[in-house]
Amino acid sequence: MKNSPALHNPTTSLDPEIRELHQFAALADSRNTQRAYLADWKHFLSWSKKRNKSPLPADPDDIAMYLRYCAEKLKLNVSTVRRRVASIAEAHKRNGHASPCAEWVVRNTMRRLRRELGVPARGKSPILVSDLKAMIANCPPSLGGLRDKAVLLIGFAGAFRRSELVALNIDDLTISDEGLVILIREGKTDQKREGRKVAIPFGKSPLTCPVKALIDWLEAARITTGPVFRAVTKFEKPRTTRLSDRVVAEIVKKYCGLVGKRVARFSGHSLRAGLATSAAIAGASEASIQKQTGHKSLLVLRRYIRDASFFRENAASKLGL
Repeated sequence: MKNSPALHNPTTSLDPEIRELHQFAALADSRNTQRAYLADWKHFLSWSKKRNKSPLPADPDDIAMYLRYCAEKLKLNVSTVRRRVASIAEAHKRNGHASPCAEWVVRNTMRRLRRELGVPARGKSPILVSDLKAMIANCPPSLGGLRDKAVLLIGFAGAFRRSELVALNIDDLTISDEGLVILIREGKTDQKREGRKVAIPFGKSPLTCPVKALIDWLEAARITTGPVFRAVTKFEKPRTTRLSDRVVAEIVKKYCGLVGKRVARFSGHSLRAGLATSAAIAGASEASIQKQTGHKSLLVLRRYIRDASFFRENAASKLGL
């Protein structure tokens, strides 16, 4: 995301050395955050230009008007509108302006939008073990099918984010007597790039063993260096290019559809959520689940654990109805 510093105003007169310093600091954010900031800022610039408003520095009243436009006219959800506020504030800070988003009219506009338009966060449904087994059974014996099976099983067993899964290289894999150790060199919450290791044990059945599925894919595709997960041509040949995180979501949705699931309720994140939820149902400790998922916040992790306990510890199930 070399273009992320575009949040800087090109007309702002800055010493070249200071501008380079600001651009360096701007890249502290993750790539996804940089991408979101830039997209939001471009939208606000377009909106301002059409109405002959100043985007930088922006008038708090104009920002409040823009937020209502996003929520009421464009029907964006409140979480997206809240991110727009953060992006506008970030652009002002990067250009040496106090954030107008802290003004009363902006804050209270957001408060009212949250109260009147906000809905409880509804994340994607988790893929449970029974779901995963059914999905795996639908993977064809083709090269693409072997890859999809490895993506599903490794993504689930490692509770990986899509970005972590597609970033894997052969050098990140180490086979041991107990299974596979995977090095995640850069994760969403690993801003210091310290990396973390995730253990994937051998499965009890060769049909659903994540380690075997990965080895089968690598051997069939003859991959010995470079990206682990790659695109496959229509002639069943592996490409040299890395798989995109979007394709991971498409793989999940494809096999959810094949087993009769409501595709719209699932995404690439369903693998990660599924491991946390399934492990909680099986009685795994918070600490062991957190170690596998790499969650920094227990509060976030407990959302999955709480959902898993709805039926396992349900008072109504004790009534004999």
